[in-house]
Amino acid sequence: MTEPSLTVAVIDPSPARAAILEEGLAAAGIARVVILPDTADLPARVAALNPDVVVIHVESPSRDILEQMSGLSRHVERPVAMFVDRSDVPMMQAAVDAGISAYVVDGLHPQRIRSILDVAILRFNAFARLQRELLEARGELADRKLIERAKGILMTAKGMPEEEAYRLMRRKAMNEKRKIADIARAIVTAADLLG
Repeated sequence: MTEPSLTVAVIDPSPARAAILEEGLAAAGIARVVILPDTADLPARVAALNPDVVVIHVESPSRDILEQMSGLSRHVERPVAMFVDRSDVPMMQAAVDAGISAYVVDGLHPQRIRSILDVAILRFNAFARLQRELLEARGELADRKLIERAKGILMTAKGMPEEEAYRLMRRKAMNEKRKIADIARAIVTAADLLG
């Protein structure tokens, strides 16, 4: 599943652990691995690097690191796999809230890194798809509400039944090669301006 052409950013303050990660990634066929030994100015550095996946390994995640990961996942929008030596339920919850795609406790073994990256990428893509679907559904709901409001305006202004108001908007949209929601928006805006 993992593409060999991926660029993976590894964030680890320990050179020994970073070497284990690098070894596991090389064994998985990942050719481009960039080690970031600290978290200073992390969002900007990762954004400049533009990796396909971010892997972070820390002994125990702190609130500061999780805040940085949250900012990173929002701004860079990449899968993040986090390896920790020890953790607790509140930290796991904070990691999930921060957008970590894979959170692995005491599981840094070179032979497992590829499958963990695959899971992180799949989970990230699934979550991104769900977010897109949610935004589309919200947009469709907002469009429906707008169309309903525009129908009401036309019904009141022109004294026409609901079906006729809708047909009028639909015909206008077809004639102008626009969406019916755009026509509804124009009607609502005009009504708001005219008060």
